[in-house]
Amino acid sequence: MNRDNQNVINAIAATKYMITGDSISKGVIYDEIRKKYVLLENNYVTLLQEKMMGAVRNTARFGNTLIKGVTNLKKDIQKEKPHIVLIEYGGNDCDFNWDEIALNPDAEHLPKTDFNMFEKMLTETISFLRSEHITPILMSLPPLNADSYFKWVSKNDPVAEQNILKWLGSITKIYWWQERYNTMIVKVAEMTKTKYIDVRGAFLEHPDFTKFLCSDGIHPNEAGHRIICDKVLEFVQHNYGFLLKDNSRLALE
Repeated sequence: MNRDNQNVINAIAATKYMITGDSISKGVIYDEIRKKYVLLENNYVTLLQEKMMGAVRNTARFGNTLIKGVTNLKKDIQKEKPHIVLIEYGGNDCDFNWDEIALNPDAEHLPKTDFNMFEKMLTETISFLRSEHITPILMSLPPLNADSYFKWVSKNDPVAEQNILKWLGSITKIYWWQERYNTMIVKVAEMTKTKYIDVRGAFLEHPDFTKFLCSDGIHPNEAGHRIICDKVLEFVQHNYGFLLKDNSRLALE
């Protein structure tokens, strides 16, 4: 191998990626046996690290909304100085305080992040990253199982179920509401000319996508994480193929 090729390999190997997001990117799943949330060892981020050149830094946090995440992101990038940042938010942003709804279904209840604020913050985050000479990449939301999620947030309490349904009007509204935030992610990607990874589409290719979700109806299970990993790798192959370990070697042979 000549010196030029070695320099290219060294440069690619020095590439830094950062994942900013919520519990999905953190690798949180619901353990059906232990009946609690745990970290999945083979989550999509760790699977990616095995396939890609460079270093992947996962800063995702359980419970993160976009507003919380961006505050930490600005600190993290000053420390890590990544070249590419994958942005995965929306699942918590569109969520509500279901316990409060169950107690008072006639009151006004707001999502954790207002819909218009979500658009504004996402757009500003992309602009901020670009101002730091960092490439932003968006990720769409995995679909949720509205029936399972309704049972989860109502905790199988008949009174809570009745009150939450009174406020919702229909269980399918849960899916519709999350879909709005997902559509906004795609809209922002198009408006800002930012590449995005269609994770939602990858799940919906399967007629019964719910089998790739935990019993809470919202967190991808281990098989779901493999779907996400495969979709991200497909995206990298099409856009940044030289960053894949196998492709990097073949290109220089």
